[in-house]
Amino acid sequence: MHGTAEANARQAPTSDHFDGRQFFNPHSPIGKSRREVRQWQRSRRKAPWPEHIEDPKFPPPQRTARDMLSATFIGHSTFLLQIGGVCVLADPIWSERCSPVAFAGPRRVRRPGQSLEALPSVDLLLVTHNHYDHMDLPTLREVQARWQPCAVTGLGNARHLAKAGIRSAIELDWWQSTELAGARVTYVPAQHFSSRGLHDRNHCLWGGFVIEARGAVVYFAGDSGYCPHFAEIGRRFPRIDLALIPIGAYEPRWFMRQHHVDPEEAVRAHLDLKPRRSLGMHFGTFQLTDEAIDAPVLALRQARARAGVAEQDFDVLGFGETREYTAAGHDIPSLDVPGI
Repeated sequence: MHGTAEANARQAPTSDHFDGRQFFNPHSPIGKSRREVRQWQRSRRKAPWPEHIEDPKFPPPQRTARDMLSATFIGHSTFLLQIGGVCVLADPIWSERCSPVAFAGPRRVRRPGQSLEALPSVDLLLVTHNHYDHMDLPTLREVQARWQPCAVTGLGNARHLAKAGIRSAIELDWWQSTELAGARVTYVPAQHFSSRGLHDRNHCLWGGFVIEARGAVVYFAGDSGYCPHFAEIGRRFPRIDLALIPIGAYEPRWFMRQHHVDPEEAVRAHLDLKPRRSLGMHFGTFQLTDEAIDAPVLALRQARARAGVAEQDFDVLGFGETREYTAAGHDIPSLDVPGI
């Protein structure tokens, strides 16, 4: 798909989230004005983050049995998921910065929890939207060169992936599905926005994914503000074994609420989705917003307690940690301990 709103208009039907020119959120205004962006930049009170955190080392992920499900947290929103024998890499970023340039922009304070070399062969690549912390072209070039996986993304995003050598990515609209690499992949709604430059705002679609393989079902949210989409996804997929839900990049709320859930809203999303288990993501790696580095995990703990959600039902993994689940959603504790 070409890089203009007009090209999208020729290829995407007018709908409840596309007006013939731009994509938009059905339940929310299209985005913040430039005045509001300038106001946030002038008034920011960023909590101090450490320059670097050295995390415990975890063993590299092994191939999971075809009747099992596993998740390996690399950092930020990057997960390696093994679902019914299909190895899925979601929103991969191994770069030092999430930025259009290598010399400026948000810098990671944690190394990726596992190296690309440590991963089993990747069958399927998923990219939720085109923001730099989710669509990192240097990493995507490495993934393509190493494994040449099948790739799925939202409408308008394939042209970006082509710059990384990924020339056969399948684009989906919300609620569209495709079957490849032994899995059924459905692109599902999120409340967010898209842009990679000054003149392409909302020319490409954003969303999440539901992946089904051998009876296991995983939901990967991408980025989203709190909205009715979560309940609708839960209704359409009444048995989600594992949900990956963002918990970070949410302060200040007057500016971020529309596009990013906070931990309280992440717990509400978990209750809407009704998965057997949820894991938090999108935290503790790049300082994109104003909250402290440990605030998302601490706030998740408090929100979980207020809602009566057990820790094992909505947890976070260590950076590089793998957790394995049976088809019934129970975790296998032997994989939760750090390596040496």
